[in-house]
Amino acid sequence: MSLTPAELTSSVTGGIGTSPQRPDGNLKVRGEFAYASDLWHEDMIWGSTLRSPHPYARIVSIDLTEALEVPGVYAVLTHEDVPGANLYGLEHKDQPVLAVDVVRYQGEAVALVGADHPETATRAMKRIKVEYEVLEPVVDMETAADDTPLHPGGNLVRHVPIRRGGQAPTADVVVTGRYEVGMQDQAFLGPESGLAVPAEDGGVDLYIATQWLHVDQGQVASALGMPLDKVRLTLSGVGGAFGGREDLSMQVHACMLALHTRKPVKMVYNREESFYGHVHRHPAVLHYEHGATNDGKLVYVKARIFLDGGAYASSTGAVVANAATLGVGPYEVDNVTIDCYGVYTNNPPCGAMRGFGAVQAGFAYESQMDKLADALGMDPVDVRIANAMTEGSVMPTGQVVDSAAPVAQLLKLVKDKPLPPVSTTLDLRSMPGGVSNTTHGEGVVRGIGYAVGIKNVCFSEGYDDYSTARVRVQVINGELVALAHTAACEVGQGLVTIMQQIVRTELGVQRVTILPMDTSIGNGGSTSASRQTYVTGGAVKAACAAVRDKLAKLAGGRDLSEVDLVELLGDDVVDETVEWRHRATEPLDPETGQGNAHVQYGFAAHRAVVDVDVELGLVKVVELDCAQDVGNALNPQAVLGQIQGGSAQGLGLAVMEEIQTSGGKVRNPSFTDYLIPTVLDMPPMSIDVLELADPNAPYGVRGVGEPPTISSTPAIVAAIRAATGLALTRVPVRPEHITGT
Repeated sequence: MSLTPAELTSSVTGGIGTSPQRPDGNLKVRGEFAYASDLWHEDMIWGSTLRSPHPYARIVSIDLTEALEVPGVYAVLTHEDVPGANLYGLEHKDQPVLAVDVVRYQGEAVALVGADHPETATRAMKRIKVEYEVLEPVVDMETAADDTPLHPGGNLVRHVPIRRGGQAPTADVVVTGRYEVGMQDQAFLGPESGLAVPAEDGGVDLYIATQWLHVDQGQVASALGMPLDKVRLTLSGVGGAFGGREDLSMQVHACMLALHTRKPVKMVYNREESFYGHVHRHPAVLHYEHGATNDGKLVYVKARIFLDGGAYASSTGAVVANAATLGVGPYEVDNVTIDCYGVYTNNPPCGAMRGFGAVQAGFAYESQMDKLADALGMDPVDVRIANAMTEGSVMPTGQVVDSAAPVAQLLKLVKDKPLPPVSTTLDLRSMPGGVSNTTHGEGVVRGIGYAVGIKNVCFSEGYDDYSTARVRVQVINGELVALAHTAACEVGQGLVTIMQQIVRTELGVQRVTILPMDTSIGNGGSTSASRQTYVTGGAVKAACAAVRDKLAKLAGGRDLSEVDLVELLGDDVVDETVEWRHRATEPLDPETGQGNAHVQYGFAAHRAVVDVDVELGLVKVVELDCAQDVGNALNPQAVLGQIQGGSAQGLGLAVMEEIQTSGGKVRNPSFTDYLIPTVLDMPPMSIDVLELADPNAPYGVRGVGEPPTISSTPAIVAAIRAATGLALTRVPVRPEHITGT
């Protein structure tokens, strides 16, 4: 007989559907959690990286003499010291470990120093003499494809066309727009950090803050010219990620120094180096045309979307696919013509960030829906509801949405919420810029805006997306204990807690230990695409089921709910390892963009209420309400935290966050000049959580983390438009966009 979870969990607390305390929560609040930047090893030395000051230049010569003369320096390395392949990359191996003959962006790694103290390493790094021939950078994403080729094969990384229905439709009402999205940074608070330790077998052990252990392992092993089993990675404490740790940073560099010096090597970026050392959100230019009937029904959508991938491809190809396939938004429309282009430039490299292409498209298509509502004289929510997709709707790719798509319901929920009162007292804390005594309430106008978004969940386009989980049950000191082991990265999102909840639910074991995440077990996939609860949760659930089956066999047919499992197991261990996959997807047709490319879709809607000082151009978001379908809230408190956090990043993109570049050079690589929302910027949020289970997913779950980032930005900008009457076609909205100065 097989034991069901319901028969096991009657006396267990902290299973799915509850919000148990996170095991890392108190440690983080008290400042006692061990992050990767806290790593330490006896006799370790420190690594430092020399980076290019130019966006585009030819390397004429490198002189290491003075750097090697600095006391305390153990090694100074260049591309000539890379023992294996000098090129790596997530989708294309196009990025050098260390630059060879050319640098393609400001901040590109050119040389490494290993020294006995971080200040010694920095001092030596500054004594490396590099002669550059500065070249004219390619910086315009709209013309880059026809500009000087930065890579063999040209500057076009990927073009995804979407063709559905008629390609020359007509409509009663047509609205067009050109929109821009600035370069947003993930702005995680824990900088890149890691420790590489040379091993007795000639390999290396790397302790690293990352999002994807196995893809790092493969790239590091290739660069070191080593077999995979000689390059072992263990996850260290991660201080946030949001996509910025999916690519390599110092992984290969630390290992090179460790193997060269035969000493443990620690590397930690400072904040400025972090801005140069990881990818960012793709800036975008989006041209849209919407055609509709006089009663507001969409007839067609046409779009040309340009995404600036910067100097190297990273995940640009997949971001392009997302922006294209989700480029119409959560709306039914029969005729679609979309062309999305990702290009190389000499701007900073761009790759994964929360929302992954859907954010850029969402700002444009939601701005268009507001423009369409205005042209028709309709309420902006009503025009969205009139076109809202539902379960059974067909995507522009031809894929049928085969689980809940409550777009209209989400919009109605946020629209029907009571509005916040207008302050009747002059409390400067409630005014735009009032906390800093910038305004005293003159010229303040209130506005209300709405938006809804769609995001795919898990990896797409036929990618073999799976996770591996091992679950073991044994008796320790007379107590039944379960241990779970995966390589899925906990980056602060609460995956450790979710895995504990699943094991408790499936096995009825109260004490659950999650083993360190490392490459000694099979691939867990990336902590991205809102996929870990779905895929690694599915793997843990499946491994638990296999363990239950073994327990049932040990019980010899007895009812396990009545069996003393401690006595049954004794000194035995029940252990199962499972690879778990979600249902298959398929590649897009390269000519038409048709295909069942995605696993699942998530939806969220926002209503934003803002106060705008139209004289000073300052904005205060007064309230930011959200409604989202999460399928099944395995941890309700964590779900609310994800929605709040995603909305905060959307607020940042709407009104403050942008890496500003000029001629390819970053102008604001610091938290002094790159602004992120603080507790004073985040408004109250009323959140409605729908639980419309997806029958294809474990427990019916639906990815939670990304959808709120997509709809929060256009909702806030819509509210600013309502307050000011301005078109506002670019994010972030700056004071000068409002005042015209």
